[in-house]
Amino acid sequence: MSVIDLNTYAVQPEALKLIPEATARKYNIIPLALVDDALQVGMSETNNILALQEVGAIAKMRIEPVLVDPNHIRAAIDLNYKAYKEIEQQLGDSVPEVRTPRDALLPEVSDTPIVRALDRIISEAVKVRATDIHIEPQEDRVRVRYRIDSVLHDTMSLPLAVHMPLISRIKVVAGMDIADHKPQDGQFSLQVRNKSIDIRVATVDTICGEMSSLRILDKAFAHRTLSQLGFLADSLEQYEAALKSPLGMILVCGPTGSGKTTTLYASINSLDCIGRKVVTIEDPVEYRFRDVVQIQINTRAGLTFASGLRSLMRHNPDVVLVGEIRDPDTAQIAAQLALTGQLVLSSVHASDAISSLFRLLDLGCGRFNVAATVIGVVSQRMARRVCPHCCKPMPAPPEAQLAYEKEMGEARTEFLYGTGCNACAGTGYLGQVPIIEILSMNQQLRVAFLSGAGTDQLRAVARSSGMVPMWRDGMLKVKAGITTPSEVLRNVLLVGLE
Repeated sequence: MSVIDLNTYAVQPEALKLIPEATARKYNIIPLALVDDALQVGMSETNNILALQEVGAIAKMRIEPVLVDPNHIRAAIDLNYKAYKEIEQQLGDSVPEVRTPRDALLPEVSDTPIVRALDRIISEAVKVRATDIHIEPQEDRVRVRYRIDSVLHDTMSLPLAVHMPLISRIKVVAGMDIADHKPQDGQFSLQVRNKSIDIRVATVDTICGEMSSLRILDKAFAHRTLSQLGFLADSLEQYEAALKSPLGMILVCGPTGSGKTTTLYASINSLDCIGRKVVTIEDPVEYRFRDVVQIQINTRAGLTFASGLRSLMRHNPDVVLVGEIRDPDTAQIAAQLALTGQLVLSSVHASDAISSLFRLLDLGCGRFNVAATVIGVVSQRMARRVCPHCCKPMPAPPEAQLAYEKEMGEARTEFLYGTGCNACAGTGYLGQVPIIEILSMNQQLRVAFLSGAGTDQLRAVARSSGMVPMWRDGMLKVKAGITTPSEVLRNVLLVGLE
């Protein structure tokens, strides 16, 4: 019997058309190819007579079973049975029907083209590991894009007539006002392929109509640990040592989409939440944690980061996670909590670890408070991982070779690149890894900071104390075959490099 690897096997579209997706999922099979007068079908139980008979009756062909790894079949079904064209066709054929009255957009209505289309759009996004869905009206169409591993991909082009019903449906299920065209935020939950998914929704009006962005929050991410994020061994040891401190402030900095929240949540998972009182203040609460008190910001009710932190001072927490330090009041109260005996974890928007110290100064924290409270800063970016199923050494562009040689002090012409396979959907990348630098505040840095040292001076002191800059961390991951030089060049700002 033939045995194949579904990660690298190219499934024939003609074979897929013969077996419906529901049947493939029912028997955990994948149609592979048409060979002579037979349909080759990948399956892990090749002696399943019932499956062979039903599939043969549906395809009206002789079935030739092919042995495959059962763990790969489900991923192959997800990859190959894409409903993009089906959604486009469904909505294109039903344009007159989608101009439904408001009653047809209620949550309990589940059999309209718009409702079915939205469910399929979300389901397809989950299948391909998308983190965001962007629904963008254009002059002649509705553009639907998925963000996969931090890169946007065009997936669907829908008729313009479905725009308003689709946006209205999203607003209804997210608990938003469909008559209000001001920027709104909402959230809803649903089950997709036996997984509990939260969807965070934001809308804003554009010159072509309302645009909607849907952030997909897989609850499984709430259980990830620091060791699963991709920290190098030395960096992980350094950061875990900072988390053992009984008081002080730990900051995670970087731009939007750099994985700050993921790192903070993994930090919470590494703490003792039974023997200590751990409280979070977030806007919004993305994931739920057991044995952790979580507070949702509600500005309309007067609950802000600052007011919530003031209230927490009377509840005697041991660890406080502040979703983001974005204003002077929050910064000063967080510093006060850190001074009075709490361990404070938070995020801040800054380009690198040293810049985050000056960001706190800009927000009104004095130099003494910053030097006395900050015990560590993690600055990070996200880079795509090389697909382990299709990677092989390949020549790199000249600029990538020069960048690597300058940092690592060794010349290389070839690096691991993914050639594209079923597992990575032909992109050559599968998943993401953080590129980080960790600043540990020691006595030298505190003295230099209090004496008024600038960014370049502090960076030099930090490097002499053992800080590994993001650029070098990225190149170390290139050397280990985790990512590529082009990903480091694309994501890491050349901060402080000569």
